[in-house]
Amino acid sequence: MHTQDSHDLDLKRLLDALLADRRLQPGDVLRALEQPNQCSSHPLEIIASLNLSDQQRPGHVLDLDSLCQWLADVVQQPFVRLDPLQIDLAQVGSLISRAFADRHGILALAVDVHSVTVASAQPFQREWEHDLARSLGKRVQRVLASPVHIRQLSQSLFRLAHSVQGAGLQQDASLGELEQLLELGKRQGEAGAEDAHIVHIVDWLLQYAIEQRASDIHLEPRREQGQLRYRIDGLLHTVYAFPLAVTLALVSRLKHLGRMDVAEKRRPQDGRLKTRLAGEMEVELRLSTLPTPFGEKLVLRLFDPQQLHEDFDRLGLDGELRHRWQALLRQRQGIILVTGPTGSGKTSTLYASLKRLATPKVNLCTIEDPIERLEPAFNQLQVQPGLDLGFANGVRALLRQDPDIIMIGEIRDRETAQVAMQAALTGHLVLSTLHTNDACAAIVRLQELGVADYLIKATLIGVMAQRLVRTLCATCKGQSEQPPIPCRACRSTGYLGRIGLFELLTPGAALLGSIGPATDLAELRQHALRDGLRDLRSDGEAKIARGLTSLSEVLSVCS
Repeated sequence: MHTQDSHDLDLKRLLDALLADRRLQPGDVLRALEQPNQCSSHPLEIIASLNLSDQQRPGHVLDLDSLCQWLADVVQQPFVRLDPLQIDLAQVGSLISRAFADRHGILALAVDVHSVTVASAQPFQREWEHDLARSLGKRVQRVLASPVHIRQLSQSLFRLAHSVQGAGLQQDASLGELEQLLELGKRQGEAGAEDAHIVHIVDWLLQYAIEQRASDIHLEPRREQGQLRYRIDGLLHTVYAFPLAVTLALVSRLKHLGRMDVAEKRRPQDGRLKTRLAGEMEVELRLSTLPTPFGEKLVLRLFDPQQLHEDFDRLGLDGELRHRWQALLRQRQGIILVTGPTGSGKTSTLYASLKRLATPKVNLCTIEDPIERLEPAFNQLQVQPGLDLGFANGVRALLRQDPDIIMIGEIRDRETAQVAMQAALTGHLVLSTLHTNDACAAIVRLQELGVADYLIKATLIGVMAQRLVRTLCATCKGQSEQPPIPCRACRSTGYLGRIGLFELLTPGAALLGSIGPATDLAELRQHALRDGLRDLRSDGEAKIARGLTSLSEVLSVCS
């Protein structure tokens, strides 16, 4: 297949080469040659569309990625699976004009002082190399990529770059009308010329965040430009660098959509917004602004409503641990605490639990700061310090509403701890959160908050400590013996999604008897272990043994 002249790939030659490499059978070649409309598609796409068995990898088909990897090996070019999170979109978007890129089917991926890396699906097409090297004054480094991914990313990248450029020229554009539900893509036709660019960028960043499973979106203004970052599986990824004026315009539009005061830029604000992709489930976003020297920083947290309907197995709460947790939730009174640092999944566990408790036969009330997710089955109360409505006063108000179950977003101070314990003592089931390292430390923390020992002994029925770890990618974790084809599902990181590690303390008589003025945390832990406590590390070891996560992930959260 090696040749010096510049030409496009030929389907017949590719099939002959695959046959010679024993990747295909002779009958497969005939099937591929009989496909209609061969001129309109890339030859590798035609072959991939047939889902032919890979003769060198039993049980696998020759999909587009594996075909591209094979071709890259043949022509001795690196194969790259395009991942926008690994590309400086703002930098490379201005290197090549859209017309030039579309004409030659290429996409710039990276640039440094001496060279520019360009992806192409036509390894023998060389007409553009000299022109590009001369215009940029840099050496061209070629890589091979999927023709489908080149087309898709090129379209998204150049449209985004056009909107960023247009928004930068119209930084004083109006921001459109107030919305509560933003249907991505549908506002574009309605927007006036002055705000269409900002509308498109907002649509893009929200849609792309949902597609990439981001849990948070960060828009961060800096001295000369703004940064867009996504948090995916607990880690932040830089996505784009906008001009500062565009960043501030994006923040203003999102504040407007979130029903926040656009003119107020000196105080932190909170808002919320619903959005959805066409034909898909709504996703709720919580917005939070923070004044900085260069403008307002905006963080959007994405909440997938499906999490409310996930079973405990999906959260990582399974087996005996799940049965014990469900038994606690069936109690009529007492307090149950969920502990762990910020971002450890406490909210997901609580909401999944409350969803199962919220039947027509009970009155379930929550007080939160802020309300994490709107749920019609709950009676939710928002903390409002400006109106002297804190957690403690809010719980007192809820107690006058004939509740059966009360969820307190967080026990932060002595007064809240006292009213929570009193509520549990007077015939209510109370659920709340604390920030402690493990389950036993919650008892010491309650004592530090001034809760009387007798109240702890009388009301505390369970403490769940938890952490989140990344889960091994089910697509690629078992393919170490296969050729090194980049994994589409996890970007070849080896991880996809997260799961909880849990330890559940249900205090026994001996542990409760050791609670007193001189309570020793180590003694509490010894009693808990004798009562059958399986700590976080033990739960992590069990999930490692089941192939759900890795030792490094468990050690990263279980010091």
